[in-house]
Amino acid sequence: MERTGKGLVLALALATISTSSFALGTAEQRAACTPDAFRLCRSEIPNVQRVIACLRQNKPSLSKPCQAVMNAPISNAARTR
Repeated sequence: MERTGKGLVLALALATISTSSFALGTAEQRAACTPDAFRLCRSEIPNVQRVIACLRQNKPSLSKPCQAVMNAPISNAARTR
């Protein structure tokens, strides 16, 4: 259980950014997409890249807050990584 929990935290942190770069999302961004990751992408956890792909593939089904996170413009910090 602990391994899955740690993987989930990492997956959600990375899944809440608008690119697959390894910048961590904010606590608010993670909170916005956590329910959607559990609901739509449970089978992909803890594989970060697959969770991100799953969330993108399911954009029409995402909650409004998570859609906002996934559609957010890429920050300058993320572009330079």
